[in-house]
Amino acid sequence: MTQNLPENLRYSAEHEWIDEASPANIGITRHAADALGEVVYVELPEVGDEVTAGEVCGEIESTKSVSELFSPVTGKVIAINEALEDEPGLVNEDPYANWLFQVEVASEGPLLSASEYEAQL
Repeated sequence: MTQNLPENLRYSAEHEWIDEASPANIGITRHAADALGEVVYVELPEVGDEVTAGEVCGEIESTKSVSELFSPVTGKVIAINEALEDEPGLVNEDPYANWLFQVEVASEGPLLSASEYEAQL
């Protein structure tokens, strides 16, 4: 069961991914996007907000349900992906290219490698 997980990303148990960039891009995994179904709305933290690793920082609404979005890191939000305001379905098309928000990372929560994340699925 391979999810074709990008090896250059790290993953949270709540199905978010984070890259190694600075500031870090954060999004949801293919597994999460597929489980949600068609994404119709994203509520993201605001630029300037402080997010805390493991805590809720937004919501993703699909035709099936509303799911909480958890931050994999602690830090300050410095950008959101504004394209998702008009086209939230971009998350379904390519959840790894369509990040949700960027954080200036102060500290990380527990993160998994691609193989560790895949093993927990």
